[in-house]
Amino acid sequence: MSSIYLRLLVLSFLTLSSSAIFAQETVTEKHAADELTAEGLSMGQPPVDGVGLTYNKNKFGLWEQRCVKTAEGNDPCHLYQLLKDSEGTSVAEINMFSLPENNQAAMGATVIVPLETMLTAGLRFGIDTAEPKVYPFTFCTQIGCVARIGFTTAELAAFKKGTKGILTIVPAVTPNETVVLDVSLKGFTDGFKAVKAWNDALPKQ
Repeated sequence: MSSIYLRLLVLSFLTLSSSAIFAQETVTEKHAADELTAEGLSMGQPPVDGVGLTYNKNKFGLWEQRCVKTAEGNDPCHLYQLLKDSEGTSVAEINMFSLPENNQAAMGATVIVPLETMLTAGLRFGIDTAEPKVYPFTFCTQIGCVARIGFTTAELAAFKKGTKGILTIVPAVTPNETVVLDVSLKGFTDGFKAVKAWNDALPKQ
Protein backbone atom coordinates (compact mmCIF):
# COMPACT_ATOMS: atom_id res chain seq x y z
CA MET A 1 0.00 0.00 0.00
CA SER A 2 1.44 3.42 -0.91
CA SER A 3 2.38 5.85 1.84
CA ILE A 4 -0.33 8.35 0.88
CA TYR A 5 -3.02 5.77 1.55
CA LEU A 6 -1.37 4.73 4.79
CA ARG A 7 -1.53 8.37 5.83
CA LEU A 8 -5.19 8.51 4.86
CA LEU A 9 -5.90 5.41 6.92
CA VAL A 10 -4.50 7.18 9.93
CA LEU A 11 -5.87 10.62 9.14
CA SER A 12 -9.42 9.40 8.66
CA PHE A 13 -9.47 8.62 12.40
CA LEU A 14 -8.18 12.05 13.29
CA THR A 15 -11.35 14.12 12.94
CA LEU A 16 -11.70 14.66 16.68
CA SER A 17 -8.18 13.97 17.92
CA SER A 18 -6.00 14.77 14.92
CA SER A 19 -5.08 18.35 15.75
CA ALA A 20 -3.10 17.35 18.83
CA ILE A 21 -1.67 14.08 17.51
CA PHE A 22 -0.77 15.29 14.03
CA ALA A 23 0.64 18.55 15.33
CA GLN A 24 2.79 16.67 17.83
CA GLU A 25 4.18 14.41 15.10
CA THR A 26 4.78 17.42 12.84
CA VAL A 27 6.59 19.34 15.57
CA THR A 28 8.76 16.31 16.32
CA GLU A 29 9.68 15.89 12.66
CA LYS A 30 10.36 19.61 12.29
CA HIS A 31 12.59 19.78 15.34
CA ALA A 32 14.51 16.79 14.03
CA ALA A 33 15.27 18.83 10.92
CA ASP A 34 16.32 21.95 12.85
CA GLU A 35 19.86 23.20 12.57
CA LEU A 36 21.67 22.08 15.72
CA THR A 37 24.65 23.64 17.40
CA ALA A 38 27.73 21.67 18.41
CA GLU A 39 26.12 21.32 21.83
CA GLY A 40 23.03 19.75 20.27
CA LEU A 41 20.90 22.85 20.83
CA SER A 42 18.17 23.72 18.36
CA MET A 43 18.40 27.16 16.76
CA GLY A 44 14.69 27.00 15.92
CA GLN A 45 12.70 27.63 12.78
CA PRO A 46 9.88 30.02 11.87
CA PRO A 47 6.49 28.65 12.95
CA VAL A 48 4.18 27.10 10.35
CA ASP A 49 0.68 28.31 11.13
CA GLY A 50 -2.13 25.79 11.20
CA VAL A 51 -0.12 22.63 10.58
CA GLY A 52 -2.00 19.63 11.90
CA LEU A 53 -5.39 21.32 11.97
CA THR A 54 -8.42 19.80 10.27
CA TYR A 55 -10.46 22.04 8.00
CA ASN A 56 -13.53 21.65 5.79
CA LYS A 57 -12.74 21.97 2.10
CA ASN A 58 -16.14 21.20 0.61
CA LYS A 59 -19.61 19.92 1.45
CA PHE A 60 -21.76 17.29 -0.28
CA GLY A 61 -25.15 16.86 1.37
CA LEU A 62 -24.39 15.83 4.95
CA TRP A 63 -20.88 14.78 3.94
CA GLU A 64 -17.87 17.05 4.40
CA GLN A 65 -14.56 16.85 2.61
CA ARG A 66 -12.17 17.30 5.51
CA CYS A 67 -8.45 17.80 5.11
CA VAL A 68 -5.47 18.01 7.43
CA LYS A 69 -3.11 20.92 6.85
CA THR A 70 0.51 19.99 6.24
CA ALA A 71 3.60 22.17 6.11
CA GLU A 72 4.12 21.31 2.44
CA GLY A 73 0.52 22.10 1.45
CA ASN A 74 -0.13 18.52 0.28
CA ASP A 75 -3.15 18.15 2.54
CA PRO A 76 -4.72 14.64 2.54
CA CYS A 77 -8.51 14.55 2.76
CA HIS A 78 -11.29 12.18 3.75
CA LEU A 79 -15.10 12.18 3.64
CA TYR A 80 -16.77 12.83 6.98
CA GLN A 81 -20.29 12.67 8.38
CA LEU A 82 -21.52 13.32 11.92
CA LEU A 83 -24.21 10.81 12.88
CA LYS A 84 -27.16 11.83 15.07
CA ASP A 85 -29.96 9.88 16.69
CA SER A 86 -33.69 10.48 16.21
CA GLU A 87 -33.58 13.29 18.77
CA GLY A 88 -30.78 15.12 16.99
CA THR A 89 -28.09 14.19 19.50
CA SER A 90 -24.62 13.67 18.04
CA VAL A 91 -23.69 10.04 18.68
CA ALA A 92 -21.00 8.87 16.27
CA GLU A 93 -19.00 9.84 13.22
CA ILE A 94 -17.83 8.08 10.10
CA ASN A 95 -14.80 8.88 7.97
CA MET A 96 -14.43 7.39 4.48
CA PHE A 97 -11.38 7.15 2.23
CA SER A 98 -10.50 5.48 -1.05
CA LEU A 99 -7.90 2.74 -1.39
CA PRO A 100 -5.67 1.71 -4.32
CA GLU A 101 -7.23 -0.41 -7.04
CA ASN A 102 -6.94 -4.20 -6.97
CA ASN A 103 -7.09 -4.28 -3.17
CA GLN A 104 -9.51 -6.55 -1.36
CA ALA A 105 -11.04 -3.40 0.09
CA ALA A 106 -11.92 -0.67 -2.40
CA MET A 107 -12.83 1.80 0.32
CA GLY A 108 -11.97 2.14 3.97
CA ALA A 109 -13.72 3.77 6.89
CA THR A 110 -13.22 4.52 10.54
CA VAL A 111 -16.27 4.81 12.76
CA ILE A 112 -16.04 6.41 16.20
CA VAL A 113 -18.76 5.62 18.75
CA PRO A 114 -19.20 6.50 22.45
CA LEU A 115 -17.13 4.81 25.13
CA GLU A 116 -20.31 3.39 26.69
CA THR A 117 -20.78 1.05 23.71
CA MET A 118 -20.82 -2.73 24.28
CA LEU A 119 -17.72 -3.77 22.36
CA THR A 120 -18.47 -7.49 22.29
CA ALA A 121 -21.63 -6.82 20.26
CA GLY A 122 -19.59 -5.23 17.50
CA LEU A 123 -20.86 -2.67 15.03
CA ARG A 124 -23.52 -3.60 12.48
CA PHE A 125 -23.64 -1.78 9.15
CA GLY A 126 -25.62 -2.24 5.96
CA ILE A 127 -26.99 -0.26 3.02
CA ASP A 128 -30.78 0.17 2.77
CA THR A 129 -32.44 -3.26 3.04
CA ALA A 130 -29.27 -5.30 2.47
CA GLU A 131 -28.22 -7.77 5.17
CA PRO A 132 -25.82 -5.89 7.47
CA LYS A 133 -22.35 -7.10 8.39
CA VAL A 134 -20.88 -7.10 11.87
CA TYR A 135 -17.51 -5.40 12.40
CA PRO A 136 -15.30 -5.55 15.51
CA PHE A 137 -14.02 -2.53 17.37
CA THR A 138 -10.28 -2.04 17.08
CA PHE A 139 -9.44 0.13 20.09
CA CYS A 140 -10.78 2.86 22.37
CA THR A 141 -9.34 6.23 23.37
CA GLN A 142 -10.62 9.15 25.43
CA ILE A 143 -12.78 10.29 22.51
CA GLY A 144 -14.52 6.98 21.87
CA CYS A 145 -14.18 3.48 20.45
CA VAL A 146 -13.04 2.94 16.90
CA ALA A 147 -14.02 0.38 14.27
CA ARG A 148 -11.82 0.20 11.16
CA ILE A 149 -13.87 -1.12 8.25
CA GLY A 150 -13.12 -2.22 4.71
CA PHE A 151 -15.69 -2.22 1.90
CA THR A 152 -15.52 -4.24 -1.32
CA THR A 153 -16.00 -2.86 -4.82
CA ALA A 154 -19.59 -4.16 -4.77
CA GLU A 155 -20.24 -2.47 -1.44
CA LEU A 156 -18.77 0.78 -2.74
CA ALA A 157 -21.20 0.56 -5.67
CA ALA A 158 -24.04 0.07 -3.16
CA PHE A 159 -22.98 3.25 -1.39
CA LYS A 160 -23.22 5.15 -4.65
CA LYS A 161 -26.65 3.74 -5.53
CA GLY A 162 -28.18 3.58 -2.06
CA THR A 163 -30.31 5.96 -0.06
CA LYS A 164 -28.86 5.46 3.41
CA GLY A 165 -26.54 3.32 5.46
CA ILE A 166 -27.83 1.84 8.70
CA LEU A 167 -25.37 1.69 11.57
CA THR A 168 -26.32 -0.14 14.77
CA ILE A 169 -24.54 -0.25 18.12
CA VAL A 170 -25.48 -1.64 21.54
CA PRO A 171 -25.21 0.51 24.69
CA ALA A 172 -23.24 -1.18 27.46
CA VAL A 173 -25.66 0.03 30.16
CA THR A 174 -28.72 -1.31 28.31
CA PRO A 175 -27.50 -4.39 26.41
CA ASN A 176 -31.04 -5.40 25.44
CA GLU A 177 -31.45 -2.22 23.41
CA THR A 178 -29.84 -0.91 20.25
CA VAL A 179 -29.00 2.51 18.89
CA VAL A 180 -29.73 2.79 15.18
CA LEU A 181 -28.13 5.63 13.24
CA ASP A 182 -28.85 6.60 9.65
CA VAL A 183 -25.91 7.44 7.40
CA SER A 184 -27.18 9.70 4.64
CA LEU A 185 -25.84 8.76 1.21
CA LYS A 186 -27.04 11.95 -0.44
CA GLY A 187 -23.98 13.58 -1.96
CA PHE A 188 -21.78 10.56 -1.24
CA THR A 189 -20.94 9.80 -4.88
CA ASP A 190 -19.81 13.35 -5.65
CA GLY A 191 -18.01 13.65 -2.32
CA PHE A 192 -16.15 10.37 -2.66
CA LYS A 193 -15.18 11.24 -6.23
CA ALA A 194 -13.83 14.62 -5.11
CA VAL A 195 -11.85 13.16 -2.22
CA LYS A 196 -10.39 10.38 -4.35
CA ALA A 197 -9.38 12.78 -7.13
CA TRP A 198 -7.79 15.13 -4.62
CA ASN A 199 -5.79 12.43 -2.85
CA ASP A 200 -4.76 10.73 -6.07
CA ALA A 201 -3.24 14.02 -7.21
CA LEU A 202 -1.09 14.38 -4.10
CA PRO A 203 2.63 13.66 -4.50
CA LYS A 204 3.42 10.03 -3.77
CA GLN A 205 5.99 9.60 -1.02
